[in-house]
Amino acid sequence: MGKYLDRKCRLCRREGTKLFLKGERCLGPKCPVERKGAVPPGMQGTRRRRTRLSEYALQLREKQKMKRFYALQERQFRNYFQKAKKLGGATGSTLVQMLEGRLDNIVYRLGFVSSRLQARQIISHGHILVDGKRVDIPSFQVKVGQVITLTSASLKMPAVLEALGKKEIELPDWLERKAAVGRVKRLVSRPEVEADINEQAVIEFYSR
Repeated sequence: MGKYLDRKCRLCRREGTKLFLKGERCLGPKCPVERKGAVPPGMQGTRRRRTRLSEYALQLREKQKMKRFYALQERQFRNYFQKAKKLGGATGSTLVQMLEGRLDNIVYRLGFVSSRLQARQIISHGHILVDGKRVDIPSFQVKVGQVITLTSASLKMPAVLEALGKKEIELPDWLERKAAVGRVKRLVSRPEVEADINEQAVIEFYSR
């Protein structure tokens, strides 16, 4: 699967929930899920909603939803599942911890930018430091105790300034932030992730 180039809001409507791919737009009245409801795109969207899905189709939709929530491609997502499975323990919880531990996700969770895609962009351009060292790999796994910092150049970017200018942000309990510096306090637990995703269905999909 290559890079998705179509309108990202169509993905939210297809999965029937907000995937927060467009930053502030997802929180405002312009969000198509708010205006049109969770109706799949296309002329047959309403009719498809009435069709009863098979067990396989339900598992597929959960897999697609989770993959798109973290803005990953199929091969990347499958690799995360395989790694989580090899680590033992509860595969679903391990998978969520690995995805939440990605640098692009943490930059987004810290409120440095308003979407994971924006986070991926500023990381790729070298605007993020981890423990004082420049990291330009969005999939970099951040460990507990590591400090994430914005570079001085990034503090001049409109997207970053807008995000940092918010008076109120919902910072997860497993992270802490002061100004443009954040830190991972501990591993995230599944109940702390607000995504409306059934990870057990994802496991069953890949275990078929």
